[in-house]
Amino acid sequence: MNTPTQIAELTDVNSIRAQFPILERQIYGQKLVYLDNAASSQKPLAVMNSIQEYYSKYHSNVHRGVHHLSQVATDLFEASRERMRVFVNAASSREIIFTKGTTDGINLVAYCLRNRLKAGDEILISEMEHHSNIVPWQMTASATGAKIVVVKISPDGSLDLNDFDQKLSKRTKIVSIVHISNALGTINPAASICEKARKFGALTLIDGAQAAPHGTIDVQAIGCDFYVLSGHKMYGPTGSGILYGREELLNEMPPYQGGGEMIAEVRFDGTTYNELPFKFEAGTPNIESAIGLKAAADYMESIGFENIAQQESALLQYATESLSEIDGLRLVGTANEKASVVSFLVDGTHPSDVGTILDQLGIAVRTGHHCTQPLMRVLGIPGTVRASFAVYNTFEEIDFLVAGIRRAQKMLN
Repeated sequence: MNTPTQIAELTDVNSIRAQFPILERQIYGQKLVYLDNAASSQKPLAVMNSIQEYYSKYHSNVHRGVHHLSQVATDLFEASRERMRVFVNAASSREIIFTKGTTDGINLVAYCLRNRLKAGDEILISEMEHHSNIVPWQMTASATGAKIVVVKISPDGSLDLNDFDQKLSKRTKIVSIVHISNALGTINPAASICEKARKFGALTLIDGAQAAPHGTIDVQAIGCDFYVLSGHKMYGPTGSGILYGREELLNEMPPYQGGGEMIAEVRFDGTTYNELPFKFEAGTPNIESAIGLKAAADYMESIGFENIAQQESALLQYATESLSEIDGLRLVGTANEKASVVSFLVDGTHPSDVGTILDQLGIAVRTGHHCTQPLMRVLGIPGTVRASFAVYNTFEEIDFLVAGIRRAQKMLN
């Protein structure tokens, strides 16, 4: 397919790719085409080097020692917290809690808000949520007698805002909605959702796992009470992430776990908890991942968030047009506002069979329900093939994907 004249890749995409050594790998003798970024993006040298440097020169426990290495490690760790404060535009670094990732952050909030809920209260989520934004709320509902209320999606995969408006009520105590759908790529109007929820006095949590890799995040402009993200989807290490929470709410919430670091004083007859943010960070933290997360945020900024958005928008448009030319291929999720994710089905085939053939060609995509089983049931399908793009992907790789799908069609039909 000829590249449409109105779409242009970044001129320096090859220099970006050079920062990701894994992209030089071969899989089954084929050049790796990595299109599974919504699951986990690859890591640039800057992130890997930051972790190596930490372990080579600065490793020590943080917040606990008076010796030099401990002080340096603590400074690096807290510099990472401040970097992530800037990344999401929080008002204070006290509002940034380090977590293992989005799932950990949602579980923390869902558990710690239990004392605010009672029987008859409602927790509003949507049909497009990841399991991580369903199951923790189900557990909280079971423990408190609250009820889960689910907002429908429209046929194109966008959130049904009329249904949202109808289901939002004075009984709604928590609204927890994904910012960008991992399965469909749909971008939800987070600021509008939070504004509407606020009028009913409901607390809001935005699942930003898929939003963090694609552009700037401004929690103050969004107006959410909580925002969660994962480092491994934004070129950072696995096991890293943050929870942003409004300081007033975090101060009111009880600790999630007990142990070292989250205490001010411990006696057998009672314990005084530490101040924010340490109250929610029990035990020795994942120090190197926090440092790597800072390096990832710095790396994204060095490319430029506008450049990232430009490249991914071009990739999405080119992929959508290219895939639409394949007879028998159906795109799943065609909302007007989308991130760089394309999900699709190929007539007469099962997603996993298509994915297996693509893998033999060196093309890494994700197949299955994408941890959104309720969504797949709503759509009446077993799952999809999902290709998801990052700033280092190219039009040529999309051409490889298209050729691979055509080959799969011939082999499976």
